[in-house]
Amino acid sequence: MTEHNYESGENVPSRQRRRFAGISSRAYEHPADRSALVALRKLSGFDTVFKTLSGLLPERSLRLLFLSDSVRVSDAQFVHLNDMLRDACYILDLEKVPPMYVSQDPQPNAMCIGLDEPIIVVTTGLVELLDEEEMRAVIGHEVGHALSGHAVYRTILLFLTNIALKVAWIPLGNVAIMAIVTALREWFRKSELSADRAGLLVGQDLRASMRGLMKIAGGNHLHEMNVDAFLAQADEYEKGGDLRDSVLKILNLLPRSHPFTTVRAAELKKWSESRDYQRIMDGHYPRREEDKDTSVTDSFRQSAAHYADTVRTSKDPLMKLVGDIAGGAGDLGGRLRDKFTGQGGGVAGKGGATGDSPGSARPDEPRAPEGPEPTGN
Repeated sequence: MTEHNYESGENVPSRQRRRFAGISSRAYEHPADRSALVALRKLSGFDTVFKTLSGLLPERSLRLLFLSDSVRVSDAQFVHLNDMLRDACYILDLEKVPPMYVSQDPQPNAMCIGLDEPIIVVTTGLVELLDEEEMRAVIGHEVGHALSGHAVYRTILLFLTNIALKVAWIPLGNVAIMAIVTALREWFRKSELSADRAGLLVGQDLRASMRGLMKIAGGNHLHEMNVDAFLAQADEYEKGGDLRDSVLKILNLLPRSHPFTTVRAAELKKWSESRDYQRIMDGHYPRREEDKDTSVTDSFRQSAAHYADTVRTSKDPLMKLVGDIAGGAGDLGGRLRDKFTGQGGGVAGKGGATGDSPGSARPDEPRAPEGPEPTGN
């Protein structure tokens, strides 16, 4: 990676944007993502052991492949992308600028990978699809991955996914690997929400972030699309259908490394309107120098509170049922039967209490999960 002297005034953003000196990735990380990463970072020697166990990964081969068969962004090639990359690193105060490559691929995509040092790869399909401000948010997204240390786990995920395909023919050989892959995908989906927030901090233009997500979903036809209608899709997706649809949503999501695009847009808009975002923009945010003092317990508590709030406010039929049960709503079997069969009657006449019962949790009292949930473009 290349070092740049920001104090000299070189490589500063092309327009006035707030800079977040010394910002910790904890400032923008999604609660589920943050709690998992804090726990991993607290394990003495974890990164060293993890990288040692990952010694078989062909990282050198990967770097040589991009060097030989892609175009490296620099002052001489894809200059506008190079400026955006430097801007993003300046704004998030990333001291070393990761190398970035443009790879020939019509599929719009970007990724941040690498074990020792992160590298960023964007495809020609993405470069041709997005305008300057939209691309700035995407590059900020990838720099956010680098600052959070996501590149290592993303590389492992790519490697294990490839291994799973190769050993699929071995009886039971694929089961253990796919269990790990599934857990990593769940964590990585949460990390994508974190990186979307980093992209917004870099671009500081919510409309550009929304446009970029819409283009990834529907192509370069902005004149045919509408932000409000796009966000309405996310709302319809969350609250629509019955329990059967809730199960199908889970099954559709499991093989994906990224959350659904409408959901990402809705999550980002919600965060942009939050007090946490405003505090960051006002200059009040966690610093990297404080990371060593971060409490794992506090991070788990924040994650538990987030899950409890999600269950309480969700419009999804399954989440609403979970919230009702947590509040002592009554007969689980009867409710499941009625939901799946469409039969009326409910459970109110069967002695199902709607008030509190001894030992039951109120809907607004979060319960800590048994452990942290494992979690681009």
